[in-house]
Amino acid sequence: MMLRTVLFGLTLLGAAQAQAADLKMGYVNTERVYREAAPAVNAQKKLEKEFAAREADLKRLAARGKELEAGIGRNKAADSSERKAMERELASVEREYAAKMRDYRDDLNQRRNEEFASVQERANRIIKVIADREQYDVILQDVVYVSPKHDITAKVLKELEK
Repeated sequence: MMLRTVLFGLTLLGAAQAQAADLKMGYVNTERVYREAAPAVNAQKKLEKEFAAREADLKRLAARGKELEAGIGRNKAADSSERKAMERELASVEREYAAKMRDYRDDLNQRRNEEFASVQERANRIIKVIADREQYDVILQDVVYVSPKHDITAKVLKELEK
């Protein structure tokens, strides 16, 4: 009875290995697609241009905050009205900076997601075309490890350039 079970298990294992040998797999590195594909690079440039003024405003506020901190550090007189005015202004600048930075990050993340969703959608269509054309059974994205022989990212990037 035990011998039959072992033989049956070995038979199943052999069949599974034979079937796995026929499986054609591919892998796409989505981070590389987002970094190197022309549509992704264009989306990034568009976002940088769109948010440049807000980024400059944040840098201006940060510089004003540093300037005030330095002024407060130089003005050691504890009861100085000038020092207290600078401390109030610094607190105001810090609040404004924090609020604008939070809004900037939220808006940038939302716009980035919008822009890169179209890149991802286009890449997925191309991946499906490649899978059909080259008869892949499975194409994976975002895995811990994959052998370089299964990486089809370069093919996807080439198709995205068209």
